Amino acid sequence: MNATIATGAKTGDTEKAWLKILSAYREPHVGRSVFELVVTVLAFVLFWAAAWIAIDFGYWFGMIFVIPAAGFLLRLFMLQHDCGHGSFFGRRRFDDWTGRAIGVLTLTPYDYWRRAHAEHHASAGNLNERGVGDITTLTVAEYRALPGRGKLSYRLYRNPLVMFGIGPAWLFLFKQRLPFGMMRSGALPWISTMATNALVAALALLLIWGIGTVPFLLIHLPIVLLAGSAGVWLFYVQHQFEDTHWSIPPEWTFQYAAMHGSSHYDLPLPLRWITGNIGMHHIHHLSSRVPFYRLPEVLRDYPELASLGRITLKESLSCVKLILWDEASHRLVSLREAKSLP
Repeated sequence: MNATIATGAKTGDTEKAWLKILSAYREPHVGRSVFELVVTVLAFVLFWAAAWIAIDFGYWFGMIFVIPAAGFLLRLFMLQHDCGHGSFFGRRRFDDWTGRAIGVLTLTPYDYWRRAHAEHHASAGNLNERGVGDITTLTVAEYRALPGRGKLSYRLYRNPLVMFGIGPAWLFLFKQRLPFGMMRSGALPWISTMATNALVAALALLLIWGIGTVPFLLIHLPIVLLAGSAGVWLFYVQHQFEDTHWSIPPEWTFQYAAMHGSSHYDLPLPLRWITGNIGMHHIHHLSSRVPFYRLPEVLRDYPELASLGRITLKESLSCVKLILWDEASHRLVSLREAKSLP
C-alpha cells in the first residue's frame, strides 16, 4: 500500500483502504473539543479588548493586538468548519448550534455555508462539477476559447490583489449577507443568513454603543479582513497547487480526488495550531469526520501520508501564478506556460 501511495498510482483500492483506516480516528474527545472552543473564544475576546485599550495610545499600537485577534477569529472559523462536518462534538445538534453561534463572530451563516461546503467536498476535482464552494478554475482550452473580455475578467479574478484582498472583503462583508447560489433552495439558507445578519447587527450595535463607532470600525474591520484573507489563502493553496488532481468521471473518483487533489500544507507548528491543522487537507477531504485535533495523530501513525501533496510555506507562494488546468499534462500551469503549450 505504501509504495502505491508514494507513486500516486490510481488503483482506487488504495484510497478506499485509507478511508477504512481513518475511520478509527473519527471519534471526537468532548473534553478536548470544549477546551479548544473555550481557549479560542477567550483568546479572541482578550486580544480584541487589548486592541481597544491599546488604540487609545495610538492606532498602530492597537494594530499589534489586531493581528493575533485575527488569527483567533480564523481559528474560530476552523472550529465552525469542524462543526459543519459533524466532527467537533460528534453530535449533530451540539455541532450545529455551536457552529451557528460561531458564525455570528465569523460573519458566516452556518447552515448556508455548510450546504455549499458539502457540495465542495462531494465534487472537488471533478471538472464537470466546478463552481460551487470552490475557486473558479478554467482549463487551458476553455481559457483560449474565451473572448478578450472574458480572458481579462478571468485574469483579474485570479489576480492576488483581487483573490486575497478585494475577494475576501466582498465575501465576508457582503456576499454572505444573502444566500447567493441557494436563493431557491428552500427556507433554511434564508433563515440561516437572515438570523446571522440580525445577530451580527445586534452585536455590532452593542459594541458601538459601548465603545463608539470609530473605535469599533478601527478594530473589528481589520480583524475581519485579515482573518478573511488568511482563510481564503488557506482554501486556495489547499487545492490550487501544481500537482493537484482534476478529471472527468469515470476517471474521477471521490477517494482519489480527495487524497491527490488536496495538499498537505506543511506549516510551522504555531501556524499549524492557529489554523486548526487545516493544512492536512488531503486527510481531511478523505475523511472529513476526523476532528481537526486528531489529524496529527494520523500523520504520526502513518508518516507515509506526510509526503503526499506536501507544500511548504515557501513553496506555496509560487502557487499564485498557477491559474489554468492543462488536461494534457494533468497539472496546473501559469498563463505564461499555457501560451507555450500546443
